[in-house]
Amino acid sequence: MSVEAEETQSKSGIKDTVRVVIHALILALIVRVFLFQPFNIPSGSMIPTLLVGDYLFVAKYAYGYSRYSFPFGPNLFSGRVWAKEPDRGDVVVFKLPRDNTTDYIKRVIGLPGDEIQMIHGVLHINGQEVKKERIDDFVQLDAKGREHHVPRYRETLPNGVTYPVLDLTQDSIGDNTEVYKVPEGHFFMMGDNRDNSTDSRFLSEVGFVPFENLVGKAKLIFFSIDDDASFLQVWKWPASVRWSRIFDMVH
Repeated sequence: MSVEAEETQSKSGIKDTVRVVIHALILALIVRVFLFQPFNIPSGSMIPTLLVGDYLFVAKYAYGYSRYSFPFGPNLFSGRVWAKEPDRGDVVVFKLPRDNTTDYIKRVIGLPGDEIQMIHGVLHINGQEVKKERIDDFVQLDAKGREHHVPRYRETLPNGVTYPVLDLTQDSIGDNTEVYKVPEGHFFMMGDNRDNSTDSRFLSEVGFVPFENLVGKAKLIFFSIDDDASFLQVWKWPASVRWSRIFDMVH
């Protein structure tokens, strides 16, 4: 093979490689924008369902698309296209209404038109007490390896969705509230770690979440690492990765 032929073949190989990389990037962008977006959990407001250090995929298509479905929230249109309202009990990522930029993740408790109230730590929906059963203790280890036991309960919503909640303190600030009437086109969100969650109970902080602000539905934990470790510290993975949580579905 001549030198000229070798150069031509080499240039063709480089072009093919560049083309494959560009196609892969385009495909990844399409998946990221329209189908699934990765998120990580930085706080404990959804413990025990989600732990600090969990990484999960959120389905962008679950509720249709709004401006907040896209990076930087461009003001291309208002409302949602192909809209489907979330079900009560869904775990949802949304943009915080007071700034429309910060991502929050909570559970949908109240639908448009619902009346929501907490009375002595028991959730009430439309005047009816939501079933709350004591299960066991959720055990957490502090930085010194000491165990901390927190009462864990199972809550069952009117549509049959069940999930665990924690009750750190009796009659804390969020355990007794006024009656919240959820406006049309809005949703009432709460964290499963009830005494450590800034959510719709606090109107000046979160309040009612507009349908437009929903980003997507939490679907799958694809990675999980201890909250005192870093994703980038690969050498620590064997000991710090929570292997049992990987590929768990979010309920």
